[in-house]
Amino acid sequence: MKPTIVVHGGAWNIPDETVDDHLNGVKLAAETGMAVLQRAGSALDAVEAAIIVMEEDGAFDAGRGSFLNAEGEVELDAIIMDGETLNAGSVAAVTNMLHPISLARRVMEETSHVLLVGEGAKKFAVAHGFRITPTEELVSPRELRRYRELRRRRVRPKEFFEPSTHGTVGAVALDSHGNLVAGTSTGGTPKKMPGRVGDSALIGAGAYADNSLGACSATGWGEAIMKTVLSKAACDLMGKGSTAQSACRKAIRLLERKLEGRGGLIAIDRAGRPGVAYSTPRMASALMTDGMRSARASI
Repeated sequence: MKPTIVVHGGAWNIPDETVDDHLNGVKLAAETGMAVLQRAGSALDAVEAAIIVMEEDGAFDAGRGSFLNAEGEVELDAIIMDGETLNAGSVAAVTNMLHPISLARRVMEETSHVLLVGEGAKKFAVAHGFRITPTEELVSPRELRRYRELRRRRVRPKEFFEPSTHGTVGAVALDSHGNLVAGTSTGGTPKKMPGRVGDSALIGAGAYADNSLGACSATGWGEAIMKTVLSKAACDLMGKGSTAQSACRKAIRLLERKLEGRGGLIAIDRAGRPGVAYSTPRMASALMTDGMRSARASI
């Protein structure tokens, strides 16, 4: 199979002045993942490496630069899923973690569980040598200003979901052995209730991968994505013969029709064809296949 990777930097609104930051971020992430694939690395390694780049970037709602919850804390969700085995690992509402995607992978590989949350996830991280990152290292000046403004306006979490400047990150990859992997990482929504878990940590919602179907990562309004099990819906469409592009478009239309939901999807089908679709003003994404000199980024 021809190694392929697609990444996204979140679906919603991106102001003109930050477009270049988003394009550069997803481009670097895709190229980092492809470098892994070109060294005969696994799709698991490629997806993790690509998402780590975006968690570190600060332009996205993942890792450094994440939204703050209603109490001014950063709570993170992430998932990674292996399409060869259907093994998956995820963490939710975990604090003080720069790379929740790596912690999710460790849950997948070192436990018999799929999902660890909150303090349990944090204790697991410490036991496995992860660095506890002080909150101040995760909070950007931009998000601190946003948090203070939302407190001043007394906006409730359920009222907030409005165009934001950056979003959840994700990646899907196909390696030379034909294995598919999907991963997603997020800081959630601004001023969310403490303990809120969105779609990004849940199998079938925030991400799904099955070598017999395809791989998909979602972003957008988490509650609507969960209710439609959006990533699994897209993968099932690929399993019925839709290309990745067609499946993404159909699933996004389903999200709109059922719940008036907004969001975006990236996917790779079992034939290695990529797909990208969204119903929000903008979504940063990048694609790279073996043989390309650089990733193709768009917004």
